[in-house]
This record gives sequence, structure tokens and C-alpha cells, in this order.
Amino acid sequence: MAMRAAAITTSANFPVGRGLRSLYASFSSFPFNLPQSKVDKPPPAEPSTNLFVSGLSKRTTTEGLRDAFAKFGEVVHAKVVTDRVSGYSKGFGFVKYATLDEAAAGIKGMDGQFLDGWVIFAEYARERAPIPPLNNASRQGQW
Repeated sequence: MAMRAAAITTSANFPVGRGLRSLYASFSSFPFNLPQSKVDKPPPAEPSTNLFVSGLSKRTTTEGLRDAFAKFGEVVHAKVVTDRVSGYSKGFGFVKYATLDEAAAGIKGMDGQFLDGWVIFAEYARERAPIPPLNNASRQGQW
């Protein structure tokens, strides 16, 4: 009986008899490195006549996007990217203006505004990254 009482009251690493709380309290530090939450923001895109518009409603159409941005200059091209199956908007699109000044006015006028009940965001579009070749695709001139 005395041995059992001695085993319950003390141990080499932590006091026994208090359950998991004493087990977790006995660890001086967490043994794993937690991931760093530092996120690097990409640099702003270079000014161009092509704008990227995000935050669009599923009901926003290409014509609605063109009409909303036409207040700030001549819209050369507007496109809402849609899902192939449902036909609804994926939530983003592109607007191309005739000049850089009109594009800047379009960003200033529409960024953070409501369109079809949703707040949209407009910024200069970035260049698309090159698509890497498929692993199984043959290269040109290799045959």
C-alpha cells in the first residue's frame, strides 16, 4: 500500500494522479515547429488597359459588366468567366479599355463598389504564367 501511494504522488517526470492535465503541463515546449503565418503579398501589377475584376455575383453577365465599366471610358472588350456546366459566373472577369487613363478611371470608379448586390474589386490584370509542358507530351523536333 505504501508503494502504491508513493507511485501515485511522485514520478521521475511528472506528478502522477492528476490525469492528462499534468501530462500536458510537464512538457516545457511544443516539440514541433509551427508554420509561420507570414504571407508575402505579390507586387502590384503594372498599369495596363486590361483590368481584372473579382467578387462578381453568379448572376453578373458580360453585358452587365460592360455597362457598369462603360461609365468611365470606352470599353473595348468585357468578359465574365463562366462555369462550363452551369453557365454561371465563376466570380471574376476582365475588362479592357482603349487607353491607360480610362483604365485608371475604371479602377478608381468601380473598385469597392456594388454590382448586382456584391462588392467588386478592380485592379490591373497580371500576365498569365507560362503553362508547363505535360510530362508525357513529346517535344517539337524530337522525332
